[in-house]
Amino acid sequence: MSPRTAVRSPGHPRVRNRHLRTRLILATLALLTAICVAIGVFSHVAMSSYLTGEIDGGLTHAAGRAGFPDGPRPGDIKPPAGGVNPENAAGQRPGTLNVLFRDGQVQNSALVQDDGSTEPLSAEDLTLLGSVDPASGPTDLVLSSGRYRVVAADLPAQAGPEGTVLVTGLSTAERDSALASLDITMAGLSLAGLLTTGLVGTIIIRRSLRPLEELAAVANSVSQLPLESGEVEVPVRVPPAVSHPGSEVGTVGLALNKMIDHVTNALRARHASETKVRQFVADASHELRTPLTAIRGYTELVLDRAQVDPTERAALERVDSESKRMSALVEDLLLLARLDEGQRGEPTEVDLTELIIEATSDAQVTAPDYEWKLELPEDPVVVPGVDDELRQVLINLLSNAHKHTPPGTRVVTALQVADGRVWLTVTDNGPGIDPAFLDTIFSRFSRADTARTVPAGSTAGKGKSGSSGLGLAIVQALLEANGGTVSVDSEPGCTRFTVVLPLAVADDQTVSQERHKNGQFRA
Repeated sequence: MSPRTAVRSPGHPRVRNRHLRTRLILATLALLTAICVAIGVFSHVAMSSYLTGEIDGGLTHAAGRAGFPDGPRPGDIKPPAGGVNPENAAGQRPGTLNVLFRDGQVQNSALVQDDGSTEPLSAEDLTLLGSVDPASGPTDLVLSSGRYRVVAADLPAQAGPEGTVLVTGLSTAERDSALASLDITMAGLSLAGLLTTGLVGTIIIRRSLRPLEELAAVANSVSQLPLESGEVEVPVRVPPAVSHPGSEVGTVGLALNKMIDHVTNALRARHASETKVRQFVADASHELRTPLTAIRGYTELVLDRAQVDPTERAALERVDSESKRMSALVEDLLLLARLDEGQRGEPTEVDLTELIIEATSDAQVTAPDYEWKLELPEDPVVVPGVDDELRQVLINLLSNAHKHTPPGTRVVTALQVADGRVWLTVTDNGPGIDPAFLDTIFSRFSRADTARTVPAGSTAGKGKSGSSGLGLAIVQALLEANGGTVSVDSEPGCTRFTVVLPLAVADDQTVSQERHKNGQFRA
């Protein structure tokens, strides 16, 4: 059993996916069709039974007229002296037939014509009539002249020799015509009723379900609002005419309005809480800058003294290192706080090619044990943005590459233009990132050092500071502020961060050939 079959509910998916009004109309038409069919079948059966009874009564009189003036059934009373005569057409309607059999042999037969005369029946018809059993009662037969209702009766000894049978038949053309007319009439009326019900029902159901469409429109509008961050306000509500508790739809509309109000209040509370936390982080970071600067200054002052004991020097160097790391963390928090508040520099047209060359040169000096490569186009690439912010993006991506990979790792920074956008990639052949960490890698304070860690006992950790978990969060925040995006793909031996930025047509893209020659170096 396939998974799709296993989860399939009793209803067919195509039926479940139809609009409610379509299903209501189809259900109404199906019920009405069943009722019309039931009425038509009942009417046909009842009318057929009634008309057949009338024909059966006429058979008795037709048999009597063949030799019994008062029309009793053959065998009920003694026949008149004249005996049974099938050719007696007196009082018989056209289409009546009478056949007299004796010991299975035809003695006489007559079929009354429209002018009152009689004609003998054909041999094929006589053969069919001879097979009628007197004990079976009236039955239908198809003869050469049409469909007939026939009955056979054994005549008493007074009416003829033993084994004499009189077969009488009446045409069922009138009955069949009446039933056909009834069926056509019922079918026409049923079809007209179905069409009328379909049209009127569609109008009524569509008007009745129009409030549901308004509810769906409100829900869709709410689903498209940016509720993930910032101050949230949901201005959309269900109109009062559709949110009245007097109907089922109105009850749903009222409940939807209450739910929107509840969500709005929850989002306001969340935003207020986030604002307080961000303000606290910004204030705390700002207040920490001064004491951290003082700690670093006094530490450096003491370290400059030659009389410091080696043990004390090691401790002071440790204090200096941690104060620098704390200062970097404070600066990162302040940067994120400024971005959250929308405090940014003035956007200009930035030569991204030049920024990449400068950032990679700085990274080469910071981490000389790594293999740095550039893949840049011949012409400069200019993007709209804030120069310092894009520079910080490059610094953080390159720093992330050498902080979480062992020495000797190759880091390739590539730049290309395609489809009116700029694609910047930073790729390394390090150990890769844990797949479970990829979904949260751009979150604040998100760290997974075990995913891209330096082997124990190696010298890779010398001079490296621990990660604060803010570098990639800053990258994402800065790129979003500049209209760009960042993503990551990783597997052992290949980790690639991809930055996409809009392309700008710079007024002046004249860059010296010497700069581009310097940009094609292998660091």
